Amino acid sequence: MYKRLSAVMFPIVTLLCIGSIYWGYQEHQEKNSILIKAENQYQRAFHDLSYHVEQVHKQLGNTLAVNSKSQAYHRKGLINVWRLTSEAQNEVNQLPLTLLPFNTTEEFLSRISNFAYKTAVRDLSKNPLTDDEFKTMKTLYERSDEISQNLQSVQQKVLQSNLRWMDVEAALATEKSVRDNSIIDGFKTVDHKVGEYPEINWGPSVSSMYQKRTVKMLGGKMMTPEEIKRKTAQFLDLKSDAGIRVVENGQGTEFASFSATVERTKGETIQLDFTQKGGQLIWYMNPREVGKKQISLSETRKVADKFLNAHGYKGMKPSSYDEYVNEGVYTYVATQNGVLIYPEKITVKVALDNGQVVALQASDYVYEHHARKLPKPRITKAEARKALNPDMKVSTEAMALILNDMGEETLCYEFVGKINGHAYKMYINADTGVEETIEETPDMRDSAETPGKTANPGKPAASKTR
Repeated sequence: MYKRLSAVMFPIVTLLCIGSIYWGYQEHQEKNSILIKAENQYQRAFHDLSYHVEQVHKQLGNTLAVNSKSQAYHRKGLINVWRLTSEAQNEVNQLPLTLLPFNTTEEFLSRISNFAYKTAVRDLSKNPLTDDEFKTMKTLYERSDEISQNLQSVQQKVLQSNLRWMDVEAALATEKSVRDNSIIDGFKTVDHKVGEYPEINWGPSVSSMYQKRTVKMLGGKMMTPEEIKRKTAQFLDLKSDAGIRVVENGQGTEFASFSATVERTKGETIQLDFTQKGGQLIWYMNPREVGKKQISLSETRKVADKFLNAHGYKGMKPSSYDEYVNEGVYTYVATQNGVLIYPEKITVKVALDNGQVVALQASDYVYEHHARKLPKPRITKAEARKALNPDMKVSTEAMALILNDMGEETLCYEFVGKINGHAYKMYINADTGVEETIEETPDMRDSAETPGKTANPGKPAASKTR
């Protein structure tokens, strides 16, 4: 009997063993294939990064080498610098540097890119490079050479010692050292040296992009946790603040704020953030599950209008809307003397199942809201319309204050209309009559919306503007 059983089982076990060995071999081969592909991608990104940083240095040198009045070549050179630094930033993002302190170098590349772009997009024939900008370019030329040489030194070690980026990723992920940390040490050295560079005069347009919002920008007195509890109860229309918990964030820093949480039924926790100075609401969220769509976007926009008015945000005008997972997201901008102030914006999210406001984002409004001395337009509305395509059918017109490509507040004529079957917003500079920016903005009235139905359930809809 045992002989029969063994005669039957032996080939079965043998086949199972062979199958498991083959399966293990296949898994090993697939794993190796994935590792090789990832390693090749890392190696390509690193060597491309080294090459593009070197090209940034050379392009800056070429731009500085020509005559100071060669505006056409200056523009060409700066556009190339912007393109190359953008490529370098993209390659940095492809490397496993998430856990490695390389932020300083990334920010330096970002500032070079923004400096080059913002300098190149202006009319250099009317507004040529200044002495300070030439000085900045010379400094960038020297600094980029040093970064390039340091990266090439790391590159040389990688090639000579056949170092693998997968080892770097494993070391960073497990916080353990590998036998040769030349790549990690090399990147740390580069970032450390960049951090020691003296401050560069980037100019106001670039520097303003990196200004951090702090409590110093706000007015009002410093709030206490008890005062924040009362503000929370007032915002949520609660009879008592007994169930409200307040936590201070960033205590003693320039970014101090308060977070308030309120436990509601069914395990829902409402969250609110307030500035410590002035106690202004930064954002509010009720992360409840939203049911099937029952209310149209136009109806929920009326809810958002009423909500803002009830909470003291007067004079806000709806600017754009979006639909995401049965929620309507509406962006509003402030107004001053009939002018749309786009830097001051608020986003309201309304549930499309019952029309309840479930989120508010007001940080832009909080930090940018102030009375402005608005300039008077130098050209008339009729003159501004001449810059439009004659085939455009304009539906609405307004004055608007926007941020231009230089990050500067610019007064414009806003024209909303249709051309080629699509709606657009055109912003014409109220001083020069030149197009500042153009946005494709499908009108809200054109959206085919039916309560209870969604075009693509679970997927975000394309951004729309009314």
